Amino acid sequence: MTYDVHKIRSHFPSLNTGLAFFCGPGGSQVPLVVGAAIAHAITKPISNRNTNTESEKNAEEYVVGFREAVGDLIDVDPRGVVYGRSWTQLTYDFSRTLAKNWGPGDEVVVSRLDHDSNVRPWIQAAEAVGATIRWAELDTKTTEISVGAVEAVLSSKTKLVAITGAGNTIGTRPDLKAIGAAVHKVGALFYVDGVHLTPHAAISVKDIGADFFGFSFYKLMGPHCAALAASPALLETLSNDKLLPATNIVPERFEFGTLPYELMAGCIAAVNFIAEMAPGNGVTRREKIVNSMNALEKYEDELLEYLESSVASLSGVTLYGKAKHRTPTIYFSFAGHDSVDIYKAMAQKSITLPASNFYALEVSRALGLGDAGALRAGLAPYSTRDDVDRLIAGLKELTA
Repeated sequence: MTYDVHKIRSHFPSLNTGLAFFCGPGGSQVPLVVGAAIAHAITKPISNRNTNTESEKNAEEYVVGFREAVGDLIDVDPRGVVYGRSWTQLTYDFSRTLAKNWGPGDEVVVSRLDHDSNVRPWIQAAEAVGATIRWAELDTKTTEISVGAVEAVLSSKTKLVAITGAGNTIGTRPDLKAIGAAVHKVGALFYVDGVHLTPHAAISVKDIGADFFGFSFYKLMGPHCAALAASPALLETLSNDKLLPATNIVPERFEFGTLPYELMAGCIAAVNFIAEMAPGNGVTRREKIVNSMNALEKYEDELLEYLESSVASLSGVTLYGKAKHRTPTIYFSFAGHDSVDIYKAMAQKSITLPASNFYALEVSRALGLGDAGALRAGLAPYSTRDDVDRLIAGLKELTA
């Protein structure tokens, strides 16, 4: 089915402001149906979850619906879906829980490609119990994290490997399935940060073989929250810190306090919106999601080629992402120009082109950019060639 970007754009009120958005990797725009779902949920009868009153049933339906929506989106058992305020919060929670079973002599692997939210929590958790951190290194010439780079730091002592599904600045997509097989071969757990990958590809956690996989909804047209998925059987083996009266049932034992039912309603609406972007001949919601995301990926790959070639033609530019398999994201700078100055000047032209290390601190340092980073242009489901043309015209004016 053809991906109709103009039809998609009609659902986003923020696109009527005249802004051209290249900040999708930091947070996408939100369609009207998601905002309406949040407003409806927070103003209808609602109370703590149960199955007696109307308000209790409403809350229960949102929680169950949230887990089912995540299950369909990334192909996991809904019974293993954990809600979180953010991906960073979820990773901190699970790093502390998993570290209860680590000690001196154990090893944890992190990578130079990752956002710091999939690095620092593991380093701090390992340090707290005397475990050792090993680094899977980024090949700065190819900007790849190869299977070999991970295998080089695996051993019988490895307890967990944390790898991103896609680098949030340079877009590199590691071979997750092959890495997962290598991780499991030494008996370790495989923890995948899917925050930057999930908005750009059809995901099957079952196919990837990840033990843990999560993402942030606000990166894929939903509200500010996140989800983590694991098999219910694996979650049953984990003993986390929680309040004494709180349930020990999985996955609820990992969710603290009363859940934000209105945000869960927004997440359900976001998944339903994704399913209808280009559903093709899909019948189930999962089938429609796969068809829609495959159509989106094809569209974004073509637009990325146009974006990248256009930016590459500009004077004095350096492009940093060189991996063959990437998300629609480019990271770049201009000789003789401060990236933050360009970001601010582009904002005056109503073009959102942020500049930073974007918390991918290890990537920025490995590429010789220090902590300052560079400019990042990321595509989203509503991006167009017209947006790219505006971006290029603005950059030409500023860097000529």
